[in-house]
Amino acid sequence: MRMPAKSWTVIALAIGISISTGAARADALDDIKARGQMVCGTLGTSQPFSYQDPATRQLVGYDVDVCKLVADKIGVPVEYKLLAVAARIPELESGRVDVLAANLGWTPERAQQIAFSDQYYLTPQKLLVRDSSDIRSIEDLAQSRIGATKGSSSERMIKEQLPEARVIGYADSPAAFLSLQQRKIDAQFASELALVRLKNESPANGQTRILEKSVFDEPWGLGVRKGEDQLLAVVNDALREAEADGTAQALFDKWFGAESVYKLSRSFTIEPIQGN
Repeated sequence: MRMPAKSWTVIALAIGISISTGAARADALDDIKARGQMVCGTLGTSQPFSYQDPATRQLVGYDVDVCKLVADKIGVPVEYKLLAVAARIPELESGRVDVLAANLGWTPERAQQIAFSDQYYLTPQKLLVRDSSDIRSIEDLAQSRIGATKGSSSERMIKEQLPEARVIGYADSPAAFLSLQQRKIDAQFASELALVRLKNESPANGQTRILEKSVFDEPWGLGVRKGEDQLLAVVNDALREAEADGTAQALFDKWFGAESVYKLSRSFTIEPIQGN
């Protein structure tokens, strides 16, 4: 059966729109340059990664500074868009943000959805116990009660590491910390940074201790849409240059180092994420 000329016109237009859209999405770097601005998605509620400075009311933090490195490399100003945790990947995939700098831990599942840059942060996941306890390593917790934030990668991982332990999910890290103090659990499992913050902010600081050895280390990367190889290359170039010239170390020291409240040492370098 012969198709009417009008139908061929509609199909041709649809194909043209599809090709045009695909080209635009595959050329995000050109879009950013043409727009004259890069949109960076970040959380805005995660100190010291991205949060509002109480004195200046400006958005500041490690993620904020890292995203600016990328925009400077492209040669455009950056606009920050604040996102909820659950909205990070959907906002990126929809094209409403160009780059994610939003506490984005690499997982095989996420790597199927979006492209990850080199790691720009590595968060050790550690155990916090009461100082009076006899617990010295993860092996001592084989059949103990362990608290973690419900739905987090920490909760999933500690269940895998200690299948015979009783892992209890809490709404957030402070709730698990309180439960540890009340002796309802034997240990708390979370990122080292979260545990240091809890200790620093608690009057009972000296009554808990963080086990030195991490259970696992979670690499974080900047996120871009799949297929945007040019943009991903520029992101990685910006990160690698920052590593080579000392900027990356300086940013870590600024937000996490000896002069900060966290007093952490940098245990990683910017490099490709294994398995990425």
